[in-house]
Amino acid sequence: METVTLRNGVVMPMEGFGVYQVEPAEAERVVSEAIAAGYRSIDTAASYFNEEAVGRAVRACGLPREDLFITSKVWVQDFGYEKTKRAVETSLEKLGMDHMDLCLLHQSLSDYYGAWRALEELYRAGTLRAIGVANFYPERLTDLCCNADIPPMVNQIECHPFFQRDRDLEAAKAFGVAVEAWAPLAEAGRGVFAHPVIAAVAEKHGRTPAQVILRWNVQRGVIVIPKTVHAERMKENLAIWDFSLDEDDMARMAQLDTGHTEIIDHYDWKVAKFLNEYKIHD
Repeated sequence: METVTLRNGVVMPMEGFGVYQVEPAEAERVVSEAIAAGYRSIDTAASYFNEEAVGRAVRACGLPREDLFITSKVWVQDFGYEKTKRAVETSLEKLGMDHMDLCLLHQSLSDYYGAWRALEELYRAGTLRAIGVANFYPERLTDLCCNADIPPMVNQIECHPFFQRDRDLEAAKAFGVAVEAWAPLAEAGRGVFAHPVIAAVAEKHGRTPAQVILRWNVQRGVIVIPKTVHAERMKENLAIWDFSLDEDDMARMAQLDTGHTEIIDHYDWKVAKFLNEYKIHD
C-alpha cells in the first residue's frame, strides 16, 4: 500500500474503504471485513448514519488505534463555528474515539467559513490530526486556501474515468491539497466495468476493470475510497499495488472524460437547495 504525506506531515493511505450507503445494520460487519482484508483507512460521515458501527468495528478489530486512519465529515446543517464544534464532538462520541485522523466539511455551502474556523481550532488542539473539505470546486477551494489561517489538507471530490477533474487537480496541486476520490468506480454507472477501453486495458494487464480504474486514479496522485459490501470485491479492489499502467494506457483512459457529472451536479441550484435543506437530526 502506498501512502501520501499531507501538507502537515500526516501520512495517509492512498487507498481506503468508503461506507457511503452502507446500512448501519451491516456496517460493522462490512468494516470488520474490510480491515481484515487489509484496509487501514476508513471513510464515514455524520450523514451516513453509520459512525457508531464503524467505531464498533475499529474497537473490535484488534489493531492499535494508531494503525488506522479514520475520516468523518460534518454535514451542512451543522456548519457554523459553535455548531461545527458540537458536531465533531458528537461524531467522536459515536465513533468512540478521542480523535479523528481527518475531518472534512461535507459541502461548500452555508457558513463553511465559520465551520472551518472550528476545524482549525480542533486541529490546533490535537483533536483532529488533519482537516479538509469535500465537494469544493476549484473556485471555492481556491477561495478557502487564500483566506483561511490553515488551508485544507484534503479535498474529497467525485473523480473517475468519466469525470476526471483535471482543473480540480490543477487547483489542488497549486495549493498543496491532496485530492481524494469518492465514487472512484463511478458508482458502477455508464457501464463502466464493460466499457471497451477499460476492458481492453484490463485484459492487457490480466486485471479486472475495477482494478484498472483504481490504479489509473492513484497513478494520477488521487487517493481512492472504493465501497463494496462483498469481501471478495474488497480484496480485488485492494490488489492494485503490484502493477502499473503505461503511458499508452493512461492516454487511452484520459479520452473517457466527459467533463461533467452524472451523479450529482453541485452547480445545479436545485441540488444546492436540497443539500442546504437536508437534515440529519432535529
